[in-house]
Amino acid sequence: MSNYLHASLERIWLIDASIFVFRAWFIRNPLPKDTAGNPVNAVHGFLRFVYHLLHEQKPQQIGFAFDTSLQSSERKTIYPAYKANRSSAPDELKYQFQRCRDFLDALGITQAASTTHEADDLIGTWAEQNRNPNRQIIIISGDKDLAQLLKAEDIWWDYNRRGALHAGGVKDSFGVWPEQIADQLAIAGDKADNIPGVPGVGMSTAAKLLKRFGSLDNILENLEQIGSMQVLGAKRLQQLVTQHQDTIRLARKLTTINCQVPEAPTDLRRKPKDLARLQELCELLKLSAEQYQLWAEV
Repeated sequence: MSNYLHASLERIWLIDASIFVFRAWFIRNPLPKDTAGNPVNAVHGFLRFVYHLLHEQKPQQIGFAFDTSLQSSERKTIYPAYKANRSSAPDELKYQFQRCRDFLDALGITQAASTTHEADDLIGTWAEQNRNPNRQIIIISGDKDLAQLLKAEDIWWDYNRRGALHAGGVKDSFGVWPEQIADQLAIAGDKADNIPGVPGVGMSTAAKLLKRFGSLDNILENLEQIGSMQVLGAKRLQQLVTQHQDTIRLARKLTTINCQVPEAPTDLRRKPKDLARLQELCELLKLSAEQYQLWAEV
């Protein structure tokens, strides 16, 4: 990892928080509860991740982006079936999300959510706000969609699960460059988000199209050339892309991250901790005095 973190650059840490809450949510044995009797397994797991990150990396500028509503997002307006395959979070999980956000507030760490934009868009906006030759953007997420934001020295890192990737690593892992990821997803579709693509065309074939043409716009401007590609079923592929070009254009509106969210906080510098609130939350979560002390010092 040290090969990717540049000591000479100011580091901006952008965290896709929800995925780390969800991962912990599924670890339910044993099931810890707070003093009010609410399950807090997701909070405990999320806080283990946060503590490790703060302790190991000592970030000075950091933002955690959360998702809130599935129903009122900008993408839902564009395509009502967007993420229709997902059910709303149960109240028990919503409670835990709020405790995670409360804890970050007590630590003096910027956290944000939007009712109209997703966490990806907040992260994209923060990345855009902080673009500077003297800065390195570090995106912590398990979602490869966010790798589309990488430029220059930036890295995408699924913390504790896989190594960090720079732009070349994204190309090696996903078959396309960061700036091609939104196009790749638009062509192939994204089942996880219920985004339609070209039927029968997967990520690998989408990558081959983008290798040949460079961008989705260039593909759509040169449809007649697809049939001469050196791939199996090139003529059929040309027919499919031609038939579904409107679907692809719609899908790209959904797969492209919005980097202009007006309500995104602009200051990611760590603030002083609210120690009284931190202690109150530690007591609620049944954390020990020693654990509180560790949080007070991290």
